[in-house]
Amino acid sequence: MVKQTIDTSAVDALDTYVSNRWWMWLTQGVLAILFGLAALFWPGLTIVTLVYLFGIYLLVTGVVAVILALTGVGKRGSWILSLLIGLVQLGVGVYLLRHPGVSFEVLIALIGFSLIFFGVLSAVATFLEKGVTVTERTLSVIAGLLALVAGVVVLAQPAASGVAFVWILGLFSLIYGPITIAQALDAKQAVDELKTL
Repeated sequence: MVKQTIDTSAVDALDTYVSNRWWMWLTQGVLAILFGLAALFWPGLTIVTLVYLFGIYLLVTGVVAVILALTGVGKRGSWILSLLIGLVQLGVGVYLLRHPGVSFEVLIALIGFSLIFFGVLSAVATFLEKGVTVTERTLSVIAGLLALVAGVVVLAQPAASGVAFVWILGLFSLIYGPITIAQALDAKQAVDELKTL
């Protein structure tokens, strides 16, 4: 009887956590897809427009990451890493929006290092989480490795043309977005299944 109460309270806590936040993960995925589509299919995209688009994307996803981290204190093992990711995204996003005339070289460096930082921390964070499904953990690792590879490619090809750079960024976003959406839906489904037990 005691075991039943403990299990029910744990499920209720997880349900509250995921129910209030899965849409934030979903938002990050949708924004990534929209950014990727703009980067790939906007033929007249200028460097300043790219800076604004990427800055806004980082700002919004940074706010979401910080909210997720702060609401996960005591509930998530990786809240501190999520907070670091969010703060870095916010910092880079604010910088880009305040300096839209940044040089192409600085933009490449900022995006490349941001992707590497995000990739490493998000991959590590998934192993600190408790109660994460195998699917969610696998998707998190794939997303982290994808960001890491994209960051290395961006930094390793500083002489690449602007079009190639935008395509790399757009393709990354179009792959990362659906992975994040799948994570959100998987987390919500896991809680829904637990509630029916």
